[in-house]
Amino acid sequence: MVAEQFGIDDAFPWVAEPYIQWVIEDSFCAGRPNWESVGVQMTNNVHPYEMMKIRLLNASHMLIGYLGSLAGYTYVYEVMADPLFKQAVANLMDEITPTLQPVPGINLDDYKKTLIERFSNPKIRDQLPRLCLNGAAKIPKFVLGSLRDKLQLGGAIDYLSLTIAAWCRYLNGYDDQNRPISIDDPLADILTQKARSGKTDPTPLLNIFEIFGD
Repeated sequence: MVAEQFGIDDAFPWVAEPYIQWVIEDSFCAGRPNWESVGVQMTNNVHPYEMMKIRLLNASHMLIGYLGSLAGYTYVYEVMADPLFKQAVANLMDEITPTLQPVPGINLDDYKKTLIERFSNPKIRDQLPRLCLNGAAKIPKFVLGSLRDKLQLGGAIDYLSLTIAAWCRYLNGYDDQNRPISIDDPLADILTQKARSGKTDPTPLLNIFEIFGD
C-alpha cells in the first residue's frame, strides 16, 4: 500500500494507528512551509485545542490509569474492555465538555468517540503505569481546572470526583486484591503516608496546598 500510494519501497514500514492530529499556531516571523498540504491544522489560537486535549484525553487517562490499576489491569485497552469502566470514561468526558470553548473545525462528540476508539484499540499497548506516574503534577493540570469550572457552571461532577477519589485510593500502594502498586511520583512518600493516615477519609490528601490550593 505504501508503494502504491507514495511510490516508496519501504522494507521496514512502521505501522501506526490511523489517527493523527497536529495543530500549530500560525505565528511565524519569516514565513513557513505549506504544512497544510500534509494534514497540519494551522490556527490563530491554539488554546482551545490544547484545552480540549488536556481536559478530554489527559483527564480520561487519569481515570483509566487509576481505576485500571486498582482493578489489576496492565493496559489501557484492557480497562476499556470492561463495560463499566468504558462507560465511566465516556461519562467523564461528557461531564467535562460544558467547560470547553468551541474548537474550530472540531466536532467534540466525534472527538470523544475517536478517543474511546483509540483507548479501546488492543494494538495500542499503552501501559497504565505510564498514565499514573507523577499524578501530583497531573491532577491539578488535567482534572482540577475542569472541576473548578464545572462547580461555577453547575451540573454534575460525579466522574471528576471519581477520578480524584481513584487517585487517592491508588496512593495507598495496593490494588483491590491487596497486590502492591509502585507509586511513581516525586512526592510518593508523603502522598502514600497521607493516603494511609486518612484511611477512608481523603482530607489529609486534599489539604496538600501544593496540589489542591485553598
